[in-house]
Amino acid sequence: MDRIGKLKEFLEKNPTDSFIQHALALEYIKLGNDDEARSLFETILAREPGYTGSYYHLARLLERNEKTEEAIKVYEKGMAETQRAGDGHAYNELRAAYEELIF
Repeated sequence: MDRIGKLKEFLEKNPTDSFIQHALALEYIKLGNDDEARSLFETILAREPGYTGSYYHLARLLERNEKTEEAIKVYEKGMAETQRAGDGHAYNELRAAYEELIF
């Protein structure tokens, strides 16, 4: 079975598992299916705002689709969440991507 099929199978058993949803979104990105990936990232972040890895990937996806203002907002929200969580590494990654976009 392919990766997407396997991940969907896992999601049937655990429909709110952010890790599995995030992995599935990354697989969709590899296939160029940004709409499905975006939907999954947004679902994750609406349910679990502290799932900080999804901010970076969602913002990059928005950048690729020339949705700069939306990407900026996602980076900013992600930076706020990583600061709240005390995750300096994730904050620095988001900040670097954010600064690259706005400068």
